[in-house]
Amino acid sequence: MQAYLMTNTELREFYDRYIAMLNAHDLERVDEFIDDKITYYGDRATRDQAFASLSALIDAVPDLHWELQELAVDGEHLAARLVNTGTPAKEWLGVAPTGGSFEIVEYAVYRVRDGRFVHMANVHDAETLERQLTTAPSTRSGTTGQPAGAL
Repeated sequence: MQAYLMTNTELREFYDRYIAMLNAHDLERVDEFIDDKITYYGDRATRDQAFASLSALIDAVPDLHWELQELAVDGEHLAARLVNTGTPAKEWLGVAPTGGSFEIVEYAVYRVRDGRFVHMANVHDAETLERQLTTAPSTRSGTTGQPAGAL
C-alpha cells in the first residue's frame, strides 16, 4: 500500500492544527498528529513516549506557548521556526523556577506520512534558555529570542 502524501496546503493546515493543539495543551488529541511509531530525535520511539515528553514539558511550564514564525514544506517534510514562551512553575531542565518567563527560538523538522508525523526533532538556543531560567527576572537584558547558532 502506497503512503498518502499530503499537498503543501494540507501540510500547512495540518501543522497549524498541531500548533493549535499544543497551545491548547489538548494532548489527548496527540494521536491525530503523531504516528504509533516514530523517529524522535533520531531514535525509534512510540507515540506514547512523545506524549509523555510533551506532557512533562507542559506540566513544568503550564503556560507554554508556541508561535509559528516560518514554515517550509517540501514533499512530506516540514521545517518550522517558532518562538516559544512560558514561565516554569516547577523544576525544569534541572533548574528551580525563578518566577521569570523565557522566550526562545526553536527550529523543528518533521516528516509526515499518511497524515501523521513519523519523524520529529527540534533544536533551540539552549544557552539563552539556561540564562533566562537561572537569572532573576529583574536582571535580564537583551537575551530574549536570540537565534540558535546552528541547525
